[in-house]
Amino acid sequence: MTMIRHLSPLDRLLDSTQNALSTVLGTPRAQRANPGLDEPEAELDEGERRHAAGLMRVNHAGEVCAQALYIGQAAVARDPATRQHLLEAAQEETDHLAWCADRLRELEARPSLFNPLWYAGSWAIGAAAGLRGDGWNLGFVVETERQVEAHLQEHLQTLPETDTRSRAILRVMKGDEARHADNALAAGARRLPRPIPRLMAVASKVMKSVAYRT
Repeated sequence: MTMIRHLSPLDRLLDSTQNALSTVLGTPRAQRANPGLDEPEAELDEGERRHAAGLMRVNHAGEVCAQALYIGQAAVARDPATRQHLLEAAQEETDHLAWCADRLRELEARPSLFNPLWYAGSWAIGAAAGLRGDGWNLGFVVETERQVEAHLQEHLQTLPETDTRSRAILRVMKGDEARHADNALAAGARRLPRPIPRLMAVASKVMKSVAYRT
């Protein structure tokens, strides 16, 4: 049975600060093994390597955003069970972050230079969503994860066929995101008003376009 921690506002602020520093400046550690390790390293030409690196940089930036969203939402969640749900999902997103960072190093590429901006903006959005109440909080999780699933599917379609290491990572990530959305629905997520998913999609498109290159 999962132990639910009851934290003070100061505890939550310190947790958020520690997570931000670890995510943006540190080297997050995965609790699960990297799914790509058992796959052979592909022989990619320079164009394929740059494209694979660009996609994995986008995915790494997306996981920075996911960390910030969940931590921001957890910081203001009213129900301890909802907060625990968000933090457990955030831990799996930490696995994704570490796996993407590993793959970027293998591809001789760096993370997005704008990761601090992605984190700060996403934390603010997550906190704002959480202040609306736990039903909206969980509804935001559902919409976020559904959109992430969609872009991971796009990446699986455009990655070089021989890049089986990146593909293995993205397949596990996609399954995790689907489960996070399903769990949030089961926990009482509310459907977001129609303009919000559209705005989220526009913001995501901007992030992906910038992170692919920088």
